[in-house]
Amino acid sequence: MALEKERVCVTGAGGYLGSWVVKFLLSKGYFVHGTVREPSDEKNAHLPKLDKAFENLKLFKADLLDYDSVFSAIVGCTGVFHVAIPVPSITVPNPEVEVIEPAIKGTFNVMKACHEAKVKRVVVVSSLAAVVMDPNWPQGQVMDETCWSDKEFCWKTKNWYCLLKTEAESGALEYGKRNGLDVVTVCPSLIFGPLLKSTVNASSLFLVNLLKEGYESMENKHRAIVDVRDVAEAVLLAYEKPEAEGIYICTAYTIRVRDLIDKMKNLYPNYNYPKSFTERGELTASSEKLQRLSWSYRSLEETLIDSVESYQKAGILN
Repeated sequence: MALEKERVCVTGAGGYLGSWVVKFLLSKGYFVHGTVREPSDEKNAHLPKLDKAFENLKLFKADLLDYDSVFSAIVGCTGVFHVAIPVPSITVPNPEVEVIEPAIKGTFNVMKACHEAKVKRVVVVSSLAAVVMDPNWPQGQVMDETCWSDKEFCWKTKNWYCLLKTEAESGALEYGKRNGLDVVTVCPSLIFGPLLKSTVNASSLFLVNLLKEGYESMENKHRAIVDVRDVAEAVLLAYEKPEAEGIYICTAYTIRVRDLIDKMKNLYPNYNYPKSFTERGELTASSEKLQRLSWSYRSLEETLIDSVESYQKAGILN
């Protein structure tokens, strides 16, 4: 008798990265429970069309703030990929209530459900935002997994995204330690690469805006970049490799904005690029620990070309 396929859950399955994680899991023969806010929403229409989705993907209507709906998606799974998290708008009237609390409560509900359902490992997708906002880190020293964003500094500077990612990731790791739950976190940098659906996400919007907004001036800061497909691979490695533990920074290239635009101009000369730049220093981070899990990444040119072709196909650059 054939063994039943391993069953795993992906929260935020309809999102930019979540969709790629689902696609890769299906391609490797997993049976996937995907949580989405509304399975019938057009935003999730691409998921049932993925290869092997008909027989191996089940979508669950779930709200991370509703524990029962989270538990119903996770129960019966051996692994969970927690990808869903709110991305706050720039102006948030009440950040503590609208952004921070939901992120912490949503992550807690996922961790609690994993513990109750006796899941063997949880991979939490955090962000480099939970690493790099530390004003006390020595200038010029490459950041690694020992560095955390300073929560007080994030609060003072109103950097809600960094704060919520730091709170949610540290909360997940602490819950795991307290309750004997195996939690591994992956912290990707700015994610580019092809879309699996026609709506553009926050990180891709950065590249879209470089191409079409025609900014007069832009900060020439360092940007850490990674391909969405390479992040999905990293997330699967963090789950499948028995030796994986703790935190993994996931970034491929650190490049100044001016150099990034020069690359883009060589590939696509006819877009409306920024006109001038103001200089700004920046910190860099290393994915050396992740590479020890045999993670590798594609070329920056491949990522940029596949990104732009994807945006063109979706009508985003028209």
